[in-house]
Amino acid sequence: MIDFMKISTRQVKKGVTEIFPKFVLKKSSDLMIRGGDFYAVWNEDTGLWSTDEEDVINMVDAALYEYTKKQEEHAIDELNTKYMWDSNSGSIDAWHKYCQKQMRDNYHPLDEKIIFGDTKTTKKDYASRTLSYPLRECNISGYEKLMSTLYSPGERKKIEWAIGAVIEGDSKHIQKFMVLYGSAGTGKSTVLNIIQQLFEGYYSVFDAKALGSANNSFALEAFKANPLIAIQHDGDLSKIEDNTRLNSLVSHELMTVNEKFKSTYANRFNAFLFMGTNKPVKITDSKSGLLRRLIDVTPSGNKLDQGEYSDCMDKIPFELPGIAYHCHQVYLANKHVYDSYVPTLMMGATNDFYNFMIDSFSVFKKNDGTTLKTAWEMYKVYCDETKVPYPYSQRVFKEELRNYFWNFDEEFDSESQARNVYSGFRLDKFEKDIRSEKKDDGEKTKGTIEFMEGISSKFDILAGDYLAQYANEKETPTKPWDAVTTRLHDINVHKLHYVKVPENHIVIDFDIKDESGNKSFEKNLAAASKWPATYAELSKSGAGIHLHYIYDGDSTLLNRLYDKDIEIKVFTGKSSLRRKLTKCNDLPIAHISSGLPLKEGGKKVINIEGFKNEQSLRTTIKRNLEKEYHHDTRSSIDFINKLLSDAYASDKAYDVSDMRNAVYSFAAQSTNQADYCLRLVSKMKFKSEEPAVALTNNEKPLVFYDCEVFPNLFLVNWKVQGEGKPIVRLINPRPQDIEELIKFRLVGFNCRRYDNHMLYACMMGYTNEQLYDLSQKIVNTKKGDSRKVLFGEAYNISYTDIYDFASAGNKKSLKKLEIEMGIHHQELGLPWDKPVPKELWQKVAEYCDNDVLATEAAWDYLKSDFIAREILADLAGLTVNDTTNTLTQRFIFGNNKHPQNEFQYRNLAEPVYELDPEVKAFLEKSCREMMAEPHGEACGLLPYFPGYKYENGVSTYRGEEVGEGGYVYAEPGMYGNVALLDIASMHPHSTIAECLFGVRYTTAYREIVEGRVSIKHEAWDIVNDMLGGKLTKHIERVKNGELTSKDLANALKTAINSVYGLTSANFDNPFRDIRNKDNIVAKRGALFMVDLKHEVQKRGFTVAHIKTDSIKIPDATPEIIKFVMDFGKRYGYTFEHEATYDRMCLVNNAVYIAKYKDPDECVTMYGYAPGDNKKHKNNPWTATGKGANTEAPILVFERNGYLDVVKTERITL
Repeated sequence: MIDFMKISTRQVKKGVTEIFPKFVLKKSSDLMIRGGDFYAVWNEDTGLWSTDEEDVINMVDAALYEYTKKQEEHAIDELNTKYMWDSNSGSIDAWHKYCQKQMRDNYHPLDEKIIFGDTKTTKKDYASRTLSYPLRECNISGYEKLMSTLYSPGERKKIEWAIGAVIEGDSKHIQKFMVLYGSAGTGKSTVLNIIQQLFEGYYSVFDAKALGSANNSFALEAFKANPLIAIQHDGDLSKIEDNTRLNSLVSHELMTVNEKFKSTYANRFNAFLFMGTNKPVKITDSKSGLLRRLIDVTPSGNKLDQGEYSDCMDKIPFELPGIAYHCHQVYLANKHVYDSYVPTLMMGATNDFYNFMIDSFSVFKKNDGTTLKTAWEMYKVYCDETKVPYPYSQRVFKEELRNYFWNFDEEFDSESQARNVYSGFRLDKFEKDIRSEKKDDGEKTKGTIEFMEGISSKFDILAGDYLAQYANEKETPTKPWDAVTTRLHDINVHKLHYVKVPENHIVIDFDIKDESGNKSFEKNLAAASKWPATYAELSKSGAGIHLHYIYDGDSTLLNRLYDKDIEIKVFTGKSSLRRKLTKCNDLPIAHISSGLPLKEGGKKVINIEGFKNEQSLRTTIKRNLEKEYHHDTRSSIDFINKLLSDAYASDKAYDVSDMRNAVYSFAAQSTNQADYCLRLVSKMKFKSEEPAVALTNNEKPLVFYDCEVFPNLFLVNWKVQGEGKPIVRLINPRPQDIEELIKFRLVGFNCRRYDNHMLYACMMGYTNEQLYDLSQKIVNTKKGDSRKVLFGEAYNISYTDIYDFASAGNKKSLKKLEIEMGIHHQELGLPWDKPVPKELWQKVAEYCDNDVLATEAAWDYLKSDFIAREILADLAGLTVNDTTNTLTQRFIFGNNKHPQNEFQYRNLAEPVYELDPEVKAFLEKSCREMMAEPHGEACGLLPYFPGYKYENGVSTYRGEEVGEGGYVYAEPGMYGNVALLDIASMHPHSTIAECLFGVRYTTAYREIVEGRVSIKHEAWDIVNDMLGGKLTKHIERVKNGELTSKDLANALKTAINSVYGLTSANFDNPFRDIRNKDNIVAKRGALFMVDLKHEVQKRGFTVAHIKTDSIKIPDATPEIIKFVMDFGKRYGYTFEHEATYDRMCLVNNAVYIAKYKDPDECVTMYGYAPGDNKKHKNNPWTATGKGANTEAPILVFERNGYLDVVKTERITL
C-alpha cells in the first residue's frame, strides 16, 4: 500500500462520482523528495527504490484501477476515474504540486553501498539497483595476464586497493582519489573500463577540469545521483584555478549542490574518483590538500599484442565475481596502507620547488639541516640553471622550505652562529612506499580448445548417474522422462542420446555460420576459445561446439540468447541435453557466475527482435505456459511480460488478447507469488497500440476463396478472378500451403470474422481437431466476446471482405444473395459436427466450389459498394480491408484514438447560458437560425426540453414515453392531401447542432455531411475545398466517367451512417462518450418531434404519423408546411417536402398504403411539385411496412374505396 496517497471520491454532479488520488502531507516511508522535487519511490514488486517518476504513475494508476473495479460492482453513479496517465484529469498536476510546492525535502541517499546479485534487499538498504553478479572467488586468468603486463605489482596494488575499498563500503569515508597518469595507449582506459564493468549502475562520469574551475557553479551536477564511483577517461587537472571544491568532494564534506532548474540542496558525496590523464596533476606546494589525497598510478609501458589483449578483455565479463573478490581481499589485507601516501612522482612532474629539494637531497641529508641564507643561494642557482619560469620570493621560499624539516628556529643560534636555521631533514617526504610482491602470472590458459578422440569424457564421469535414454528414429526422446530408469553409464554415449541434467548445468551452444550459411567449425572454435576454460564437446555435426558450465546462480533468469548463433541452453522441467560424443577436451566442467545475459538485460544482451510475428509470439507464450523455459510460475510470468513489452515497443502489430485468460489462470496457480503474478498480468500489453496493418499488393491477382471445417476435414477452395478459371482445392492443407495462398489478394464472404482465422490457425500448425474446436468457438461465441477466440493478425489476411463492405441494404447472407442474383444455390446436407467419410470429401469440395463461385458473383453484383469502400479507404488513408467503422474513425479523428476529451455533452432538459467561444462561433456558422435568438422561457443559448427525464433506461417528455432510437406516433385512419415532410439527415444534424465531437472533429464531420449533399448536386467548386482537398481526385474521376456522383456520395453516406451507430454503441470506440447514456443524438431529434407535434396540433392540424425524422400532416396548407420548416431551422434541422399523398390509409404506426397526388395538382396547391410526386406520376401507388405488397392493395383500393380497405383481410402487409 502506498503511504503517501489515499484514494478519495467526490460527486461532481448528480449521478457522476469522481475517483481521484489524494496525496497525503506526511513524512512518507515510501516516497523521497529532494531539491523540492521527486527523488525516489519504493517499489514493492522489485524490492528496490526507483528514481523513475513513471513508476509512481503506474503504481498510483494501478491502485485507482483496482479501487474502481471494486466500486463498479455496487456503484449506482457513473464513475469517472482521474488517472495520472490522463494529462487532462489534473492528477498529474496535483502530483507535481504535491512534490514541488507542498512537500519538504525528505530523503536518504540511495545506493551508498554495493549490492551484489545474490543479495536480498529491503527498504532500509536504500538500493535502487544491484549488480548482475555475486561476490565469489573464481578463475581470473584473463585479468591476471592483463594487469601483470600493463602495471607493475606496486601500481597494480593501488588500483585493486581502491576497488576493494569501494566493495567494502569504506570508499565513502576514505579521503583519496586516483589518477592514472601515463602516455596514450598504455592501459589507463583499459582499467577504467574494467571498473565500469565491475560497478555497472554505480558509477557516473565527471569533468575534472570543471571541478578545478573557480567559475563553474554547476560542476557538482554530475554527482547528483551520488554515485559510488566517478570516472573520467581523459581528464585534465594540470591547471587548477581553485582546488577547494575538489578537496571537499574527495573529503566527502557536506557541500551545496546547484542543479540547473532546481533548488539548491546540501549533500555529502560518496564518490571515489578515478581519472586517466596524459598531463600531471598540478600540486602547488607541499601544503596543498591534493598532496595527501592523491594516489597516482603509472602504467608500466608494457603491452600485449592485439590478439592476446582481445582474448583477455573477452574473458573479463566472466571473471567479474573473481576480480571483485580478489580486489576485496587486497583491501582487507591492509586497509590503511595508503593513509600516508605521498605522490612523489606527481609532485616532481608539477612542483618546481619539490624538484629543487630532490636536486639538493644529498646536501640536506648529509648535513641534516641548513640555513635560510644557504638554501636561498642554492635555490637561486637552481632556478637560473633550470629556467624555472616563476621562482618563489624569499618570503615564500622560507615558508615552503619549513615543510621539509622537522624544526625551524628564527632566532640566532649560538651553536651554528646563524639565524633562520632548519634542522631534522624529513626523509619521509621522498621515500616511495613500493613493497615488492611475488609476481603471479595467473593460470595459463590456452588460446584454443584442443579436441581429442578416445579420451575419457569428464562429463561422462560427472553425469554417470544422470537419467539418460537413446533417441528414436525421429531423433527425439524415446520415452517420457517419468518412465526412464536407465542411467548415462548404462548406454553407449557415442550414439545419439538424451541426458537429464540439473538446472544449474548449462551448455553454451556455438552454431556460427560461414559466408555460405554452413556451420563453421573454425568460427565456432575462435568464439568458444574466448570463454573461460571448461569441458567442451563437438556437436553431432562435428562443426558446432558445446561448452559445459555449472552456473552459480538462478539459471532460470538467464537469457537464452547470448549473441547471434550462440545460445545458452538451460534444461528445466522435462527438457534434456541432446548429445552424441565424438570429440572432447580433457578439462573439468568449470563454474561460471557472471558474463551471461539475464532476461531483464545485461551488457552482452544483443538487441534482437522480440518476436518475428504474432505466430512466433504465441508459440513462445504457449511454451512458457507449459514451463518449458522456467520451472517456476513467477519466472514464466516475468518472461511473458518481457516478451509482450518487447513486442509492444517494436513497430510490429500483434493481438494475443485471446490468450489473456490462459495467462491469468496460469498466474493464479502460483503457490507463493500469485498476487505478484496477477498484478503483472493486469499490466501486460496483449495487443499492439496500432492494429495489424493490412498489406496490399495490387499487382497480385484477386483470388476468391472459401473454407469448410469438419472434425476430420479442413477444406480450402480458391480461384483466380475471371470466368473459366479453375478452382483449386486444398484438402487438409499444410501450413506452407496457406503461406503461399495468402500472398494473393484474397476476397472472401464474411472472411474477416471466420475464414481468415481458420487460415491463420492452419498456418500456425493447428490440427484438424483444433481447427474444428476453433470453428465451433467462433460460431458459438457472442460477438462482444469474439476477441477471446479470434486472432488479431488474421483480420488482414484478406484483401477485402464482401459482407463487410456491402451497404446496409445489401448486407445479407451469401445464400440470400444467390437467390437475389438468380444463380445456383447448393445445400450440402451433412452434419457439421460429425466426421465426413472420405468418400464424401468430393461432395464437400463441390459444395465449397459453389460458394467460391457465388463469392465471385457477389463481388461483381456489389461492385458499387466496393467502389464506395475504395473511396472511403483512400480518404482515410487505410485499406479496403479495414472495416467501415475503422475507416470512418480514421477519416474524422486521424490517429487520435481517444478524442473524447474534446467532446461536448449536456443535459437536454436544462438551458445553456454559456458556451466556449470556439463552440459558439462554430454553431453560429453552422446553425445560424438556431443561434439567432434565445430559446424557451429561460432564454438559453441552445434549444432545450424542460421536464425531459431519463430514468432506468426509459425517456419521458411532455407526458409520454419517447423511444430511445427515435419518436414514433400514429393515429390510424384514412386521410387525404397528406403532406410528407422529412428532415434531411436528422441524426447528423443533431450531432452538428450539439457540436458533439468538439469544434475540430465536428467541423470534419460537418464537411462530410454537407459534402455529400454538394456531391449529389455536383457543386464541384464547393466540394473541392472540403476535407482538405481530399475529394478533388475523386471529382476528377467523376468528370472522366470512371465514377458517378452517386458512387462518391454513397462513400460519404456510408461514413455518415457509421458515425451514428458508433455514438450509440455499447462497446468502446473513439465516437463513444461514456456520459452519453441516453443516446443524445437520437434523443434530441425525438424530443424535437414531440415539440413539433404539439405545435402543429396547436394550430388546428392533425398529425397522422411521425416516424423518427418525418411527419405526415393531412390537409396540409402551404402555411403549415412553412411553419414546420421554420420551426425545424430553430433546432438546426432542414425539412424537405418529400411528397403529398392524394389519399392514405394508415394501418398502424409502421404500415400504410398511399397514392401520390398528381404533380400538376401539387403545383396548383404549392407552386411546386415535391420530388417523389414527380417520380411516381405514372406509378402513383405505394405501400410501406413489413411485408408490404403494392399489387394487392392497389386493386382493392381502387375498387372498394377507403372503408372497405380498412376492413378487408385480403391485404397482407
